[in-house]
Amino acid sequence: QLQLVESGGGLVQPGGSLILSCTASGISLDNYAIAWFLQAPGKDREGVSCITNRNGQTYYADSVKGRFTISRDNAKDTVHLQMNNLNLADTAVYYCAKDPDTFNEEGWWNPYAIDSWGQGAQVTVSS
Repeated sequence: QLQLVESGGGLVQPGGSLILSCTASGISLDNYAIAWFLQAPGKDREGVSCITNRNGQTYYADSVKGRFTISRDNAKDTVHLQMNNLNLADTAVYYCAKDPDTFNEEGWWNPYAIDSWGQGAQVTVSS
């Protein structure tokens, strides 16, 4: 049975860094495009970043470009999200998400295109 698991969330001060990791059971992540989404309280889930499986192309929301980096560790079958220079607006629950075989790169940011979600990891940026 497919299960995505996020780890690495926590509390960090503004300007600090965290790294989130996504692992899976039931599938190999390197066969799929994998994305990270966030959901802040009272707001819709929104795409943060995505990495494809075919050529490793990466995508980022404008709000995180230059601060966040998505990457794969194929040896460990893990997808990481390195988050630097965090600010208060980054506070949210972050979800690892698996795209379906019919993945459309132009719509990487669309939560309705996702077919599997992790349980989420809380990231809190606070002084």
